[in-house]
Amino acid sequence: MSQRTRLREHLESGRSITRLSALNELGIFELSSRIGELESEGFEVGKQRIKVTNRWNETITVTQYTKK
Repeated sequence: MSQRTRLREHLESGRSITRLSALNELGIFELSSRIGELESEGFEVGKQRIKVTNRWNETITVTQYTKK
């Protein structure tokens, strides 16, 4: 199964994904590239900036992707 297919199935199941969770859960290192591929196929992706705490207890902003 391709990374793009794994990502599409993940999003179609109603789950969201961030860059770190894409690497940990789906083995996808270049999430933004896979998102771009899905969008070029007509798949609608929602994007939201969210705040998370990193391992150094710092608040950072990341992009969370969902199916529109």
